[in-house]
Amino acid sequence: MATGASGPVVKAEHLTKRFGNETAVDDVSFEIPRGAIFGYIGPSGSGKTTTIRMLTGVYLPTSGSVSVLGAEPQEFGRSVRERIGYMPQHFVLYPDLTVWENLQFSASVYGMGRRGRRIRELLEFVELEEHRSKQAKNISGGMQRRLSLAASLLHNPQLVFLDEPTAGIDPVLRRKFWDRFRELQSEGTTLFITTQYVGETVYCDLVGVMAEDGRLVALDTPDALRRQAFGGEMVVINLVEAVEPQMLRELRGMDFVTGQVRREGETGVHLVVDDAATAIPRVLDWGRAGGLQIDSAEEYDPPFDDVFVEIMNRSTDRQSGGQS
Repeated sequence: MATGASGPVVKAEHLTKRFGNETAVDDVSFEIPRGAIFGYIGPSGSGKTTTIRMLTGVYLPTSGSVSVLGAEPQEFGRSVRERIGYMPQHFVLYPDLTVWENLQFSASVYGMGRRGRRIRELLEFVELEEHRSKQAKNISGGMQRRLSLAASLLHNPQLVFLDEPTAGIDPVLRRKFWDRFRELQSEGTTLFITTQYVGETVYCDLVGVMAEDGRLVALDTPDALRRQAFGGEMVVINLVEAVEPQMLRELRGMDFVTGQVRREGETGVHLVVDDAATAIPRVLDWGRAGGLQIDSAEEYDPPFDDVFVEIMNRSTDRQSGGQS
């Protein structure tokens, strides 16, 4: 993911936003390379929307600095704004206009000329073609989100901010959205996507994890976050016989084991290792030397729900340790 000659598309340094005595975003720094999908995940109220509003110029930061497409958001000119798409978390289009009329109006804002084909293309993508003549107030909340997404993509922006684009969307359409996001990325578009669906992390190139107090507690690739959460890669061993305490003690003493070794059920063991590809042959050798019958030994990728929980737990532990 090269950033290109102009550097990162988005750069935030020590970004902080306070509302009175309440801190919504606390000293957040990150860079987004050109053409990347940046996933910004965290629980409700963790500052994801506030961050986007600072990056798009809706909010002025309390402290810190922001650069988006080489400009400060508060100084965006028309040429910069025309290169940015923004889908807000809440529906802000016109309820009394039809689906088609809303997209026509959005296209006119960007000075788009012949736009019928583009509107039809996006209506098919968000599966709203058959609802084109309905007033926006008469379609469901999920449909309104799909309409908002279509409006944010009309003018083929270089950078798109999508705030919870898949909220309220059924799993099949949610997957279609991510397929489309990857298509946009292949065309050179940079995407900043917030989500509470932790599993969507797998579709991103770079992920920022926000805690409830507005801190950015992790920033890395999905694979690196897995490793960071558990201290290495994970291997699952399934024995034919029951796991004995002595087996766990022997595994914990091996030099390639870098983290937790725990029993799973009667015959399974999960262990964290430095490198799964080199650890698995050594596990098999250990089993043969001990006369054990190993049914299988393979690398295991924990679901991102587990990764997210582990990162949050570690962050809480560090905070508690720093305050004691």
